[in-house]
Amino acid sequence: MESRYLRRFLGQCLSQALADVAKFKPVDPIEYLAFWLYKYKKNMATQQLRQMELAQLQQEQEAARMEQEMLKQLKEEELFFQQQQLELEMQEKERERLEELEKQRIEAELEDMKRMLLEEQEKDALNKTLAEISDRYGAPNLSRVEEVDESNVLEGALDDEKDDI
Repeated sequence: MESRYLRRFLGQCLSQALADVAKFKPVDPIEYLAFWLYKYKKNMATQQLRQMELAQLQQEQEAARMEQEMLKQLKEEELFFQQQQLELEMQEKERERLEELEKQRIEAELEDMKRMLLEEQEKDALNKTLAEISDRYGAPNLSRVEEVDESNVLEGALDDEKDDI
């Protein structure tokens, strides 16, 4: 049981320490072995600390990488959203512009129709007789008025003037 315990916790350490003592053959091998074991313990603690720091650093790097990926994804989504908003705004502006053009076209057509109607009414008014224009009671019907020979009327008027002189 004790040999298993020693192998488990001191096997590698003790064998390396004894190999070092045999290699260097110090003057005081016990003191050398004691310092070697203290140094080994310190080195192991430092190595464990470094491993823990390395593991923590790797975790932090992974978290930072994931955070950057999320930020990148959020920026892409924001850009995509902004592009959609811009497209919607542009479509709305285009729709408004087309509606305005359609209104202007319709107004122009109405103006043309009004102008043409007025022109037709003016042409019709020029072609109508006085009786057609005037619907009032008692208006003369010029189509029934007989024309008088004006040459006789003028001669009669001239004769009257001569008599007066």
